[in-house]
Amino acid sequence: MLLLFQTEEMVSLQILFVLLLSLFLAKCYSHEQQELLHCLSTYSESNITQNIYNPNSPTYTSILEYAQKNPRWWNSSHPIFIASPRTEAEIRPVILCSKKIGLQIKIKSGGHDYEGISFRSESPFVMLDLSNLNEIKIDLNEETAWVQAGATLGELYYAIAKRSKVHGFPGGVCFSVGTGGLISGGGLGALTRKFGLAADNVVDARMMDVNGNILVREMNEDLFWAVRGGGGASFGVILAWKLKLVRVPEKVTIFSIHRKLNSSRDLLQKWENISHQLPENLFIRLLIQNGGVERQVELFFQSQYLGPVDELIPLLRQYFPEFNLERNDCFQENTTAGAVKRCYEVSWIQSAFYFYFRKITSPLEVLLDKTIPTQKHYYKGTSDFVKTPIPESGWEMIERTFLEEAGPRMILEPLGGKMNEISESETPFSHRKGNLYNIQYTVGWSDNSESISSQKMAWLRKLYKEMEPYVAKSPRTAYLNYRDLDFGTNQEDYSYSKAKMWGEKYFNGNFERLAKVKSKVDPNNFFKHEQSIPPYSY
Repeated sequence: MLLLFQTEEMVSLQILFVLLLSLFLAKCYSHEQQELLHCLSTYSESNITQNIYNPNSPTYTSILEYAQKNPRWWNSSHPIFIASPRTEAEIRPVILCSKKIGLQIKIKSGGHDYEGISFRSESPFVMLDLSNLNEIKIDLNEETAWVQAGATLGELYYAIAKRSKVHGFPGGVCFSVGTGGLISGGGLGALTRKFGLAADNVVDARMMDVNGNILVREMNEDLFWAVRGGGGASFGVILAWKLKLVRVPEKVTIFSIHRKLNSSRDLLQKWENISHQLPENLFIRLLIQNGGVERQVELFFQSQYLGPVDELIPLLRQYFPEFNLERNDCFQENTTAGAVKRCYEVSWIQSAFYFYFRKITSPLEVLLDKTIPTQKHYYKGTSDFVKTPIPESGWEMIERTFLEEAGPRMILEPLGGKMNEISESETPFSHRKGNLYNIQYTVGWSDNSESISSQKMAWLRKLYKEMEPYVAKSPRTAYLNYRDLDFGTNQEDYSYSKAKMWGEKYFNGNFERLAKVKSKVDPNNFFKHEQSIPPYSY
């Protein structure tokens, strides 16, 4: 009885503690909210207070829900305010007042960060939502575009397609990704082998620093270097990019080939050996996933050729006769579910639909869709770069591990081509010559209960560990836009030496230069998050 009484008493005390802590935090947050609003109201040139939302605002929840493209953290910490500026001038007071009060800022462009760092934090914070800053100005004479950082990739593609049939941009695949985050992290995509990364095609940038000053390239070349692949949110707020548009042919050929892994090992290993050496107009990426009732591991070669079918077919006969793709396959509709091969001659913008698994006959307005999905999809991702082909034993391990789980996927994207011509120090993205391809690993689930999510993430971590012998080493490298906090996070002291553990995975030797740039532009480390670049120290 005494033990029972003590246990019940302890439970009651714990409940009381939680209630008191909640009341204390509520009071703290209320005080901080009042302080922030008062500070913002002193900036008469700005109407930012009209675009500030607290948890009691009618639109707060919908803005936050749209922001969380990976809703794993819906029940975790939420911002005490969401600032959704409609002009660049409204950002300055948010920075200066947050700095004055001691609030953290999380910068959200599209909300696709794999670890949700743009919309969650353990400290009280303001989410700076850039989605209203989505203006795009295209100059076809100069073949450039000024794109505000809140514009999505779909909005950029839409603006280009409405103006030209022979221009494109080497961005990514997902239409709802924000250009602010995608480009500042690098930007891999179907045009990478021909034109390089999205970040390689930035010719100028506008950003706001910790003091509220607007900077352009000519004012700070080191900062311009850092934000093209080093992650802009460590250094300030990206306002807009000036992008170089690229010339694309009016006719582009897309094709897909399906195979089973267990019967296509030779084809798989051939792809590993030559996909990075193919003519740069030809991009063949590989998706590996479970499929069908029998849960067999499938290979899905998803491909683009920058030219007409009649140019593609001879190349495939030379490099991949195993695909058995003929000209007629590209001019007759194959409606069979799970067809072994499909091929279409399309425009560049239709190829963008294809890579995002949309119908190639979709209207351009699909690119502008911002509907919040009614069904939640949760996922965990990570990445590797590969420098030598994976041996037979590695593929046996992958197949065995894939058969243990539902919903896994690996996406292998070949490099080479233009990527080999750019120095590893040209931008912070260092994974250039010598890398065969990038791997993105993901696993998804629809039930975000603790038991299911823990099981799924444990499976991915197991696969990642098993892959260690087969991928780049010293350091084992990764792609910033597929962020993984398992690599390590900043501690309270934001130590440079400790951050090297994960920083060199993303940037290799460029991490030191990034930290030195950080020391110059934000020495007091106002712009920070779990994997932000810390100031340099010896």
